[in-house]
Amino acid sequence: MSFPPSRNSKRGFALVLLFATLNAAPALAYVGPGAGLTAIGTMIAVIAVVILALVGFVWYPLKRLLRKKPTSEEGQESQ
Repeated sequence: MSFPPSRNSKRGFALVLLFATLNAAPALAYVGPGAGLTAIGTMIAVIAVVILALVGFVWYPLKRLLRKKPTSEEGQESQ
């Protein structure tokens, strides 16, 4: 049987999480130049993909909606 979380349990969890975060020891890890450049390149690629996805899903449909459609008179003049 499970009981709905109470306000006190949420507050207690938040305090434990805060204490664990503030009590963390430094990792003292080394990242070599190859791994560092790879990580930076990956972050740049992910940011570029997000920007291009926004452009693809937002800009091109708006561009299509705003494009001036030729009227029947303009279509006959060009022929």
